[in-house]
Amino acid sequence: MRIVITGGSGFLGQRVAAALLRSRTFGGAPIGRLVLADRVVPPGSAGDDPLVEVVRGDLAGRLDEVFAAPVDVLIHLASAVSAECEADFDLGMSANVDTTRALLEAARAQSATGGPLPRVVFSSSVAVYGSDPALPLPPVVSESTLPTPRSSYGIQKLVCEQLIADYTRRGFLDGRVARLMTVSVRPGKPNAAASGFLSGIIREPLAGLPATCPVRPDLTVALASPRRTVEGILRVAEAERGAGPGRIDGGIPVNLPALTVSVADMLGTLRQVAGDAVADLVTIAPDPGVEAIVGSWPAVFDNARAAALGLAPDPDFASVVRAYLEDHADAVVDGARS
Repeated sequence: MRIVITGGSGFLGQRVAAALLRSRTFGGAPIGRLVLADRVVPPGSAGDDPLVEVVRGDLAGRLDEVFAAPVDVLIHLASAVSAECEADFDLGMSANVDTTRALLEAARAQSATGGPLPRVVFSSSVAVYGSDPALPLPPVVSESTLPTPRSSYGIQKLVCEQLIADYTRRGFLDGRVARLMTVSVRPGKPNAAASGFLSGIIREPLAGLPATCPVRPDLTVALASPRRTVEGILRVAEAERGAGPGRIDGGIPVNLPALTVSVADMLGTLRQVAGDAVADLVTIAPDPGVEAIVGSWPAVFDNARAAALGLAPDPDFASVVRAYLEDHADAVVDGARS
């Protein structure tokens, strides 16, 4: 079995790859090759594993290498993120829509020429939903809720979802869509996502650094830890195709489980877990642009479809913070440990 992860050197790509390399199997079948496609080489020792092949460069220009041998599973995580798509429309359309369309065409060509039907797993986003004054969101959102994105990023993700649904309907590929909640707490440096502060207001103080919260504390958001997010992506990828609980209906998205929490509760948890000196490093300074994007996303989800796949949200935000402390002890100052 040959598996490709686009964005394989990125935050989620590294973690999905690590999970697959630990198990050495996918859906009970042995993995013969794991291809990590990204603009940069994977950090650490992942590229040294005998199962791993690295394809470096812009994805649209490297599809011949990606499909040089039959692709059984393709986990498409590569993407331009929300704030940079809002700032640069052409970048978002090229990176998110045009590149995904080219990837789908390459997958279609493989099956059309007698190769295996590729399983394409797409990481979409909660940003496909938005609250429009003419059509406000219901109190609880599910996969049956009409997506009305309020950002270019959300529009681009929704366009790709619809393309994958049609390619699947026509039998060109086996498409699966996992709609990710905002992932917190992300390690490393801040990125250009509008939701990046939902990691930054925890990560930076735990490292002894100041952080700015660009939204009002009473804003409620839907989150998932990195551990639960990776689990969800792989469960959607490995699930059997077909109707009924625990299966994937071709092309129909799955909202990954959401933990609903207010920003005030997040900051209160930080204070409880790490102490006053750490929590006091956060300054509230609302930014209307960030609030407009993040505030348009729903915060409360019906998790029934994900639950049928055996997935559950994080139990509380304290468990999310403690998991970060366990996984990234080297990025936490001594005084911040509980």
